[in-house]
Amino acid sequence: MELKNKIIAIVGVSDDYSKYGHKIFRDLLRAKYNVEGINPKGGFILGKIIYKSLKELPKKPDMIITVVPPAITENIVEECRELAITHIWMQPGSESQNAIDKAKEYGIKVTTACFMINQNLWT
Repeated sequence: MELKNKIIAIVGVSDDYSKYGHKIFRDLLRAKYNVEGINPKGGFILGKIIYKSLKELPKKPDMIITVVPPAITENIVEECRELAITHIWMQPGSESQNAIDKAKEYGIKVTTACFMINQNLWT
């Protein structure tokens, strides 16, 4: 799947430059990926509106990247099920066996690896 042409929602976008939620969002924007940011605080980061939840997105994303603690990822899996989102990419540290098992049970494709390394955006 050519991910650059897909709508990707990043859950856990941060305005803190030192956090991976910020770095991944920034670098995917720079690489011209079609990304949307999710953070319960909302607002704007890097000139883009940040939505408070997946349900607020104007279009259903093709894939979710989680950059949040495992317990939050488990909740995101439930949201993906409700919204019929079929692919969730759990960044290292955001996954849990429970989240992985629930996603698979719901028929959601799960990837557990660093998206940035996988896409050759970080070396």
